[in-house]
Amino acid sequence: MNKHQGAQWFSAREAVDQPVAPGVVRRVLAYGEDAMCVENRFEAGGVGAMHSHPHTQISYVVSGRFRFTIGEETREVGPGDTLLKEHGVPHGCVCLESGVLLDFFTPIREDFI
Repeated sequence: MNKHQGAQWFSAREAVDQPVAPGVVRRVLAYGEDAMCVENRFEAGGVGAMHSHPHTQISYVVSGRFRFTIGEETREVGPGDTLLKEHGVPHGCVCLESGVLLDFFTPIREDFI
């Protein structure tokens, strides 16, 4: 797995692909003690299953289209949109058009490293 915690500079060329579901690949990017950046690449039809965790998460849609559910609300989102998922709130998505999400977590997701 990735063991570059605290590196001030992290090259995307060093990121390790981690398949997490059919059509979904995670790459842990820069992270420190309190925050983490993760890239998720989705193929159309890829699913981020509904789940919750004790981390606050912000997702930035780099490309593609997604149908997200956060709590009881479902919306379609696209490039430039951001989503806030407070700790403990169930959330998940379906990728409608292949794309990339950047996720920022606080505290870091120890289970990703």
